[in-house]
Amino acid sequence: MYYFYVLKSKKDEQLYFGYSSDLKLRFQQHNSGLVKATKLNIPWRLIYYEAYYSQSDAKHREYSIKLRGNAYLQLKRRIKNCVVEAK
Repeated sequence: MYYFYVLKSKKDEQLYFGYSSDLKLRFQQHNSGLVKATKLNIPWRLIYYEAYYSQSDAKHREYSIKLRGNAYLQLKRRIKNCVVEAK
């Protein structure tokens, strides 16, 4: 399985979008400062994810969200009150 995920910084409420085949490991990497793009906004909270069978589907979802179009606005509405705590 591959996962498209959304992180929210506890520091400044910034959102980060990504995809991974190992969501738990990737989340740990983000919070350990091992990911250049997110290390300045530690700690992160996993607030949303979607599972896909193929890497290309998860990657396409991330790309469509990062374009900041309708897909982004729909996702923002979907996760407005949604919080998932990763352990």
